[in-house]
Amino acid sequence: MAHFSFPQKILFKHCDPAGIGFYPRYVEIINDAVEAMFDDCLGWSFAEIVKTGGVPTAKLNIDFKAPCRLGDQIQLDITIDRLGRSSMALTIVARGGEVRFTVDQVLVCTDTNGKPRSWPDPVRAKINDIMEGSV
Repeated sequence: MAHFSFPQKILFKHCDPAGIGFYPRYVEIINDAVEAMFDDCLGWSFAEIVKTGGVPTAKLNIDFKAPCRLGDQIQLDITIDRLGRSSMALTIVARGGEVRFTVDQVLVCTDTNGKPRSWPDPVRAKINDIMEGSV
């Protein structure tokens, strides 16, 4: 069961000249979904996060299943799989009728020097609540 869903229409800016989703733009769409999850679910916006560090991607694996085309409406469903001291593993499934792509991603909470740090206690509590609520 997904912890967060993000709708996305495939726009001209996401496509190559043939009107098919261009893979680097998928990474931007994935980041948009993750950013929205942090803001909407965790109450910790990227605007707030960058004041004390960041949450860069340490691992990103995308498995492309079917193309997206200009005008398609897809939905990215994000599941938080694991929470470590400073890391968080996500699975993202993008569907538009059929599965378009799947993502395994690991984020790391960092300080202003880019060094891993523990998740802030209020954020850790929200993530744990979200994960426990899906059991």
